[in-house]
Amino acid sequence: MNENIVQQAQTKFAQSVERFKDELKKLRTGRASAGMLDGIMVEVYGSSMPLNQVANVTAPEAQLLQITPFDPTSIQAIANAIRDAQSLGLNPSDDGRVVRVAIPALNEERRREITKQVGVKLEECMIAMRAVRHDALNAIDAAKKDKSIGEDDAKRLASQVDEHMAKAKSDAEANGKAKEAEIMKI
Repeated sequence: MNENIVQQAQTKFAQSVERFKDELKKLRTGRASAGMLDGIMVEVYGSSMPLNQVANVTAPEAQLLQITPFDPTSIQAIANAIRDAQSLGLNPSDDGRVVRVAIPALNEERRREITKQVGVKLEECMIAMRAVRHDALNAIDAAKKDKSIGEDDAKRLASQVDEHMAKAKSDAEANGKAKEAEIMKI
């Protein structure tokens, strides 16, 4: 039971880091990547669906995304959904069969704005991990009060939680630094 607290905390730390990595994929670099459009929701068939469920997204060139809809009638909805995503700032064009999105090169100012977004997303990840740590330490304290574990066990478990937190934090920070370097590279 008590080791379970540490296992759950470790799993939640890993999930926080994975969520952070997924968020980083959505940020623009100077290169086209299918992951850039992961958050796009398209209004088709009377409901809102993720882009990857209504079309195939590929990056045939470094500066171009190509979206091939499974149903050609949804091409206009896909183009509008990409155009309406203000954070991306992309302008798609379609030829009736596929949607093409040219990825413009980033200027220095835009690169700095995007690196600030990396910092914001990293901080959100850290907040989530601190909440997980707080919950785990509260569970350890509750177990100590119930006398289901002793003082030494409580300290050992708390230090294990802190170790896992430190490992997850360094992993997230390394991913953030790598993304910043990728964004600033011309």
